[in-house]
Amino acid sequence: MITADVISNPLNIGAVLVLSPPGASGADYVDQVYAHSVIGRKVGDPRLRRYPHRGIDTAGAWVWRELDVVDAGRHCQRVTLTPDENLWKLISQLHSQPLARSRPMWMSYLIDGLDNGRFAFYIKMHHTVMDGVTGLQTLADVLSPDPRCRSSSGFYAERQAPAVHRGSRLPHPLALLGAVTKAASSAVTLAAQVVTGEAARIAASRTGDTALQPLTAPYVRFNGRLGRERAVSAASLPSSRFQAVARKAGATANDVITAVIAGALRRWLTDHDELPDRSLVAICPIAVHPHDHRRADQPGNMFGAWLCPLGTDLVDPAERLDRIHRSMSQGKHEVAARGAAASLLLLAASIAPTVLMPMLPFAPRLRAGYNLPISHVPGPRDEMYWNGAHVEEIYPISAVYDGQALNVTTCSYADRVGFGFVAGRDVMPDITELGLLTEHSLAELETAVGVT
Repeated sequence: MITADVISNPLNIGAVLVLSPPGASGADYVDQVYAHSVIGRKVGDPRLRRYPHRGIDTAGAWVWRELDVVDAGRHCQRVTLTPDENLWKLISQLHSQPLARSRPMWMSYLIDGLDNGRFAFYIKMHHTVMDGVTGLQTLADVLSPDPRCRSSSGFYAERQAPAVHRGSRLPHPLALLGAVTKAASSAVTLAAQVVTGEAARIAASRTGDTALQPLTAPYVRFNGRLGRERAVSAASLPSSRFQAVARKAGATANDVITAVIAGALRRWLTDHDELPDRSLVAICPIAVHPHDHRRADQPGNMFGAWLCPLGTDLVDPAERLDRIHRSMSQGKHEVAARGAAASLLLLAASIAPTVLMPMLPFAPRLRAGYNLPISHVPGPRDEMYWNGAHVEEIYPISAVYDGQALNVTTCSYADRVGFGFVAGRDVMPDITELGLLTEHSLAELETAVGVT
């Protein structure tokens, strides 16, 4: 659980919602919401009352303990931006701060002072509390498609905690051990899947450009040490533009989003004279539907993962999209055929060096297993409101750590896609450029495939 912080501290995930108040000024409305939904309220969700503990009574092992009473006001703070402050600079500072292990490991902030009376809601939690998909769903559960609804509860209200969620999310590298352990009961089958899968992957890598062997990604600055501070930025683009490209190119919208991110990274690395000759590689989550949905220990989807070449060595954006589409299509087929545990075990040789090598004092900087994670999280399909305030944008913010100092996560919401960029500030101090480069990359891709 908390041993994951040996790699990098803090391992926070989060989300930012940008909202516009229903008529009243932003500050007055936020004051009212804070007073109504936070002051004097208690945290009901049992997942948000847990805190980590270890001691003599646990033989030094980390376990979860649960507080009977948690004051929401201690975990929900009220912040006002001054005229010369920037929202994303504040989010970067807040996301850098570690969460106290002596109490439930989450915090949230109501932030007013944005332009046009808008305000923001930012929540962060340790990655062991909830995964990104579950956390976003927890937020979405308190939203309403009805702008007249004023009875939305806090996200921390009492609710039945769902069973362990294995959604389409990127596992933390140390979670790989848990996935493999749970598969130990079928070790013979797993071994056969791994052997067969490895043989197939070697054959594919020798004949195509869509399957990769371990440590074939070029070393770039994203694979170094993280540092203590974070840099967070965001961008929002209409989902219709991605869908139009997808239809024209015969790909999926997520393939197009990944290709747009690849184009932005290619341009950023070129501008910094750091573009490698070999293609960057992203680790991407792939959902696997269990064959037997009746099993109580496997609710929802299992997750696998795939190493996708981003085609940053290609000049033509259309060719870049084609490679990504073919690779992800192959990945979905192979992960579904092998199963989640086998697909994760196959990636162990790529994940472990990528994460562990930066911890060594004299680590070679020639190759990496992958360069960054790219994941896509589905959000609400309709326009949503929170106590009358319109949710304009949703931006996910994921975790980074040594060896993986850049993370890009997107969230589809209504008719737009929110991009959340987070990196070590020492690694990418100019992370705000990625938002502009993302829009430029989409425009290039539209031209390349013939979308006007």
